[in-house]
Amino acid sequence: MNAAPTSVTELERLKVLHNGSKVPLTFSDAEFERRLRGLRDIMTEKGLDAVVLTSYQGIKYYSDFLFTYFGRSYALVVTPEEQVTITANIDAGMPWRRSHGENIVYTDWRRDNFQFGVSEALRQRGITPKRVGIEFDTVSLDAHVKLQGALEGAELVDVAQDSMRQRMLKSPEEIELIKHGSRVGDLGGEAIRAAIREGITEYEVALAGTEAMVHEIAKTFPDSEIRDTWVWFQSGLNTDGAHNWATTRKLARGDILSLNCFPMISGYYTALERTLFLGQPDERSLELWNVNVEVHRRGLELIKPGAVCRDIAAELNEIFVGHGLLANRTFGYGHSFGVLSHYYGREAGLELREDIDTVLEPGMVVSIEPMITVADGQPGAGGYREHDILVVNEEGAENITTFPFGPDHNIVD
Repeated sequence: MNAAPTSVTELERLKVLHNGSKVPLTFSDAEFERRLRGLRDIMTEKGLDAVVLTSYQGIKYYSDFLFTYFGRSYALVVTPEEQVTITANIDAGMPWRRSHGENIVYTDWRRDNFQFGVSEALRQRGITPKRVGIEFDTVSLDAHVKLQGALEGAELVDVAQDSMRQRMLKSPEEIELIKHGSRVGDLGGEAIRAAIREGITEYEVALAGTEAMVHEIAKTFPDSEIRDTWVWFQSGLNTDGAHNWATTRKLARGDILSLNCFPMISGYYTALERTLFLGQPDERSLELWNVNVEVHRRGLELIKPGAVCRDIAAELNEIFVGHGLLANRTFGYGHSFGVLSHYYGREAGLELREDIDTVLEPGMVVSIEPMITVADGQPGAGGYREHDILVVNEEGAENITTFPFGPDHNIVD
């Protein structure tokens, strides 16, 4: 029997920690193998011996493990035959339980144990790499230097854009999960609408929506981690930006309101966004709201296979031009969905903007979300925004958002 260690210098740098049993993952093994085959096709095309993914979205998409950063590094090492997550000892056996494939745990007892773990994952599989794929868009300069040192002699090649393009096309299993997310977002919207009243604070309304969504996610996905679901609920001046967090401001009659629900199911983002008013809006506010709804309705009609992102943006721009409101636009008309949150995963190749020439295909999932902002002090001041999610199919697109929009439904008395 080995003597118990008396110094951290005697502790292991790496360990295998199969604590407990694997839990049911978000998707089937066949789905993860489909994704990994796609990545291995990228490896073949680029002549890569291995890929080392270090982003939230990369690791989550191919393994189902979503890490918690807290200053430590994580990776998924993919070889032609195997895949292994490299995770921190602070997480113990959870990453192995919640991932498709093997796992190596690195400890804190020596500097750069993470990089050592990456190199060991390859060495143990008999690979001395000459070309290794990494994600240039999320690897810092410091991490790049350290990875290069750990993979001495290997050329580091970008795979981020290729991986993003793979994620843009959703499988049937992904689409089913996204539909659940949209349904949960609608439930959150209903809870928010029911909570709206004079004198309540933005954050209290937001909490009502978050609680309703979290309970429904836990009910529908009992084996999942419960994390990251949130609500932005804004009123008055705070509606001017789409990403403004809830405050302690109290709602007053006449306020423009913005409801924004973001259910997060196992790293997958969906959204519901709606303009509302507490009491009857004034004439100019109603006019602006109806213009944005007109753009929204036309955007819903334009989503179909074969449509080009930039062409959709150009046509919607013309509606705003006709109303003299083009300068009041605040962002693109929509974007892709999937492994995404406010801190990871944007699939920038599928956005409804003037500089994107991607052609819509069946299996893509996109939003229509026009927004205009009128500055404080001007008639109708505030931010006007609607948001629906559409699944592109062979015939056109399925709108999976059911919460109603526009003045006929969202004036709260």
